[in-house]
Amino acid sequence: MARIRIFDSQENRVVEVEEVTKTDAQWRKLLTPEQYDVTTRQGTERPFTCTFDEHREPGIYRCVRCGTDLFATTTKFNSGTGWPSYYEPVSDLNIRLRADNSHGMSRTEVRCARCGAHLGHVFDDGPPPTGQRYCINSAALTFTLS
Repeated sequence: MARIRIFDSQENRVVEVEEVTKTDAQWRKLLTPEQYDVTTRQGTERPFTCTFDEHREPGIYRCVRCGTDLFATTTKFNSGTGWPSYYEPVSDLNIRLRADNSHGMSRTEVRCARCGAHLGHVFDDGPPPTGQRYCINSAALTFTLS
């Protein structure tokens, strides 16, 4: 198994972990149909139906597939788009960005660094201090109180 470095919010430090790889059949067994569609097939939730869009409790949003820390409530903002939005991830180590030219658009896809789950997209129209808007599907996330 390959090992990668990610930031662990509970330990407040960078840790080395094994990448998480599973077969398509294994992901189907572990996830709901919506979670599977979003994280494995690059699907998306309908706007304004997302569980975490209006969620404001203090804590950490984690990858639904592998539990990697992704976004903190402190970086969440109301973008008015109908999806949970954040101006920065917990750490750049915890995500991977890649070009996405599907559906006739040019976007930047956001994936979990540990398991490769599709999370959503990042855009350059967010608030200070980063100017970024990580537009993330709730179906790709779990939440843990801080």
